Amino acid sequence: MIIVAGYLLVDPARRDAYLADCADVLAQARGTRGCLDFCQSPDLLDPARINIFELWDNREAVQAFRGSGPSGEQQSAITGASVSEYDIAGVRLLT
Repeated sequence: MIIVAGYLLVDPARRDAYLADCADVLAQARGTRGCLDFCQSPDLLDPARINIFELWDNREAVQAFRGSGPSGEQQSAITGASVSEYDIAGVRLLT
């Protein structure tokens, strides 16, 4: 299992528009084989921050989805980022 987590930074005045532009990407990701969860959400404390969380069955599914990455417009809107990928060996359900 793979977790991708972290954050993106964008101009606070453009954050809502950036997230709205990502709706198609989220829908595409969630429809991709091996995607268990995929979300981008506004941070409640930092108006420039977008929190990233993805959960995938395996590394191959992540690589197959990644393809070309964000569009040029989306990439140019990102002013900073810290996103990491984690290989998970075990899971303990809490609910």
